[in-house]
Amino acid sequence: MARLLYSAIASLDGYTVDASGSFAWAVPSEEVHAFVNDRERTVGTYVYGRRMWEVMRYWASDDNGSDRSSVSADYRRIWQAADKVVVSSTLTEVDTPRTELVHDFGAAGLAQRKATSRADLGIGGPTLAAEAFRAGLVDEVSLYLHPVSVGGGTPALPRDATVALRLAEQHTFGDGVVFLRYLVDRP
Repeated sequence: MARLLYSAIASLDGYTVDASGSFAWAVPSEEVHAFVNDRERTVGTYVYGRRMWEVMRYWASDDNGSDRSSVSADYRRIWQAADKVVVSSTLTEVDTPRTELVHDFGAAGLAQRKATSRADLGIGGPTLAAEAFRAGLVDEVSLYLHPVSVGGGTPALPRDATVALRLAEQHTFGDGVVFLRYLVDRP
């Protein structure tokens, strides 16, 4: 069975975006981005909520001139090679390749996809991930904590669910970002 991996760039106080919806403070350094690339290579399908898909669709373009570096170009190839599932009750269509639109989260459907997938699934966006946490479907949590406190916004982890985590890996980058990878402990 594939693993369901949740990964988020977060502020030190636990938010993926600040109170105004900005994540300008979260732009990864080349060192962090290369590390993320290596982590993302096992993902065969990304599952996104509408807002996260709208951010990530930037990578669908074949305009290599928009890549800042070879690390950015590498991520573009990784992202384009994976399937995408967008969960949205408001979208009527999606315009990125290898992308399926579903209108209902359906924990049973995600569990079935996880059980039959040959590659890991990545779930992106804290709101959608919170539903997967509540359904007990998330296997790993990776947080990239930036050395900034934003004081509020969208929390990286659900505020209404208890999730037992076991530290599996940690790494500190030159810019002060700390990577923490946890396995979800299930009773």
